[in-house]
Amino acid sequence: MKILVINCGSSSIKYQLMDMEEERVLAEGLVEKIGESRSFLSHQTERSSVRKEVTSRDHREGLRLVIDHLLEKSAGVIKDPAEISAVGHRVVHGGDAFIESTLVDENVIGTIRRCATLAPLHNPPNLAGIEAAMDLLPDVPHVAVFDTSFHQTMPKEAYMYALPYELYEKYGIRRYGFHGTSHRYVALRAAQLLGRDLGDLKVITCHLGNGCSMTAVDRGKSVDTSMGFTPLEGLPMGTRCGDIDPSIVFFVAEKERLSLTEVSEILNRKSGLLGISGISNDVREIRGEAERGNDRARLALQVLAYKVRKYIGAYAAVLGGLDVIVFTAGIGENAEYVRWEVCRGLEFLGVRLDESRNKEPMKSKGVISAEGSQVKVLVVPTREELMIARDTLEIVRRQRTG
Repeated sequence: MKILVINCGSSSIKYQLMDMEEERVLAEGLVEKIGESRSFLSHQTERSSVRKEVTSRDHREGLRLVIDHLLEKSAGVIKDPAEISAVGHRVVHGGDAFIESTLVDENVIGTIRRCATLAPLHNPPNLAGIEAAMDLLPDVPHVAVFDTSFHQTMPKEAYMYALPYELYEKYGIRRYGFHGTSHRYVALRAAQLLGRDLGDLKVITCHLGNGCSMTAVDRGKSVDTSMGFTPLEGLPMGTRCGDIDPSIVFFVAEKERLSLTEVSEILNRKSGLLGISGISNDVREIRGEAERGNDRARLALQVLAYKVRKYIGAYAAVLGGLDVIVFTAGIGENAEYVRWEVCRGLEFLGVRLDESRNKEPMKSKGVISAEGSQVKVLVVPTREELMIARDTLEIVRRQRTG
């Protein structure tokens, strides 16, 4: 069975076509700058790769280009659109309406549209992709896989804010959490690499990229996560501030004579690693400056590592113990110095890193903890598209067996 996985942003479409018999990627690519005067398509298969300028006025045209390249005579990977058995769609926000991935119908579309008030930058393009794909591939099942659904197992005391309760009732103001597909995949994969049943493990997953979040996973279920009502809460990120005293918003607005929209711009786009370092939101660039003696660059990395370590301590308490820590995403997978700084000082929890393994984690199947470490520490590359494809396959099979 071949499944097309689609992740639509406001001006982009990221995609993979997967053969689920072997969970093999047949083709993948990106359509970017949709709606601009010059759009671009990057398309790669096992045999070839291409990047070229295209015309893509909207997501429907972008998806049409994707399908055309999958069918292309000399370098295509399918001969007929009917070979695509189903389409899996990443959707950022499902509110509290979806506790798992679901087959798309008119009711689901309506709920995704209503959740756009909670994720105005993400849900509308996600929905545009769903509607365009259903138009172009009307005879196959379409499945929505939500970033928020994995976290719907959190207990109420973990997701409620200490605000007037009517704000929760009227507007759904609560912790939702994000990156759920990534957290779910790496927790499961870590258990597989260790030869353990995830249902027996207490795991903390650290998704550290330009966006950063952490999740406490108790026997396969999310019980707490660092991102909240929006992806702004939690760890410091590339340009997002993470946890701050809420009064700072009003203080800065008054002192700098800024609107709330302008303060939001600071918190979301000018803070985090960029804000502290004054250099970049890219850890590689910050690391280079830190090595050259830039104190603010060094501080930015120290703040990130400190906050991750602090959350690990908190989540170990939430879980009532700890078996596994998992690092994933761009920083988590590649920045060995961040992993080392995070784990340094966690010996009291039973964490001991192996320095050589930490530098080359794939030589030890991702395990970077030392022999005898009570808590296993792993680096697991995230594969959100594979998780989406697996969910899509499961739901299609369930539909067929009815």
